[in-house]
Amino acid sequence: MRSAAIFLALLLCLQWVTGKDTETEGEKDVQFEIQGVRAAHDQSSRQTNITPDIWTELKELRDMAIEQKVELRNSKSKIEKLEQENAALEARMSSTENVVEQLQRENIDLLARVTASEQKNTVLETRLSSSENEVEELKRQNADRPKVAFSVGLTDAGLIGPFNTDITLKFSKVFTNIGQAYSPTTGIFTAPARGVYYIRFTMWDSYSADVMGAKLYHNDKIMTWSYDYNDSHGYVSVSNALVLQLEKGDVIYMVLGAGYRIYDDSHNRTTLSGFLLFAV
Repeated sequence: MRSAAIFLALLLCLQWVTGKDTETEGEKDVQFEIQGVRAAHDQSSRQTNITPDIWTELKELRDMAIEQKVELRNSKSKIEKLEQENAALEARMSSTENVVEQLQRENIDLLARVTASEQKNTVLETRLSSSENEVEELKRQNADRPKVAFSVGLTDAGLIGPFNTDITLKFSKVFTNIGQAYSPTTGIFTAPARGVYYIRFTMWDSYSADVMGAKLYHNDKIMTWSYDYNDSHGYVSVSNALVLQLEKGDVIYMVLGAGYRIYDDSHNRTTLSGFLLFAV
């Protein structure tokens, strides 16, 4: 660059010495040379300016490469970390899926058990409803069926008989008379409903030399004749029981036969009892 400037200065001096004539003739040559010097100067300037730009760009490229390398290294670390996290998440997901599958199997089992229980409950509810209906029907039947039971004692007077004719025994001590079917005035039990009845009696006698006994009647029919002979050496007793089917209005009573005797006192040794087993 300094050489070009010196060369240009020498050319100007030469032009001043040679004068105007030579100036005219060599004007083109001088101008051409000046232009060449200028071109060389411009080219040198451009080269001088280009070189620093290249180094700057190369430095920038190097810095960018280093930065990209660092970023790539950081990205690789991040990727490895993400891969580890993904592996952990996959393991947790697999464990969770196993738990979900186990819970699903348990839910299926529970659902099956619940369904079976519901079906069983339905059957039980049906049976319960049927049983309740039967109970209600039995309650209605029981409400409609008369409740009949009686238990009576003969007397506190002691000895009764013997008489010349048969007499109906009037059990005057009433212990139980549900349904009021027994009359202590007449000594007769009248069936209030058609059904099967249980009838039981006991008789007792003290020291005597007479025959003790009585007959159980169903309407006008003798059902049993129970008696015993007392030889005056002790006490005698007789008992018996029957299950009889009675129609509504049928009567049950006991008759002391002519020549027979019977005994009762506050100890209630001679009794008559009966109750309805079931209606028919």
